[in-house]
Amino acid sequence: MLSKKLKQNRGFGASSSIVETIEINVPVRTAYNQFTQFEDFPQFMKSVKEIRQLDDKHLHWKANVAGEDKEWDAEITEQIPDNRIAWRSVTGVKNGGVVTFHKISDTVTRIALQMDYEPEGPLETLGDALGAVRMEARSNLSNFKELLEKRGSETGGWRGKIDQH
Repeated sequence: MLSKKLKQNRGFGASSSIVETIEINVPVRTAYNQFTQFEDFPQFMKSVKEIRQLDDKHLHWKANVAGEDKEWDAEITEQIPDNRIAWRSVTGVKNGGVVTFHKISDTVTRIALQMDYEPEGPLETLGDALGAVRMEARSNLSNFKELLEKRGSETGGWRGKIDQH
């Protein structure tokens, strides 16, 4: 399996993708609003140490990736309230993706995460081949669900729109 995954990724410098979904027992507005509170991400993302929101479109991330501290800047490329948030890195760790919010009922929301990233070096490539990023994404979504369902409401929300670019 590992050999197959490494061949599929064509070795180092190849891009990988993950798709994960989760259903959360809160209205779509509540889920979306909480997800716009980027500086709160370390509360449910274990490897994220800090996120600073620089302005409406730009974030600075500090995280531990495969045992190594890394920093990067990301740009929000599209944001539609209660619908989607898309981003791409502009420095450092290469990644990008979209999170979409789907109303299942008045009290249930499905969140879908799609992310592309480029593992750096042999340790990250091996971790990727073993599914570490996918497992971490799944865990982060589960932690987000638990945090939000326990709290029952968002800590804030940004309702602005960023047109796709």
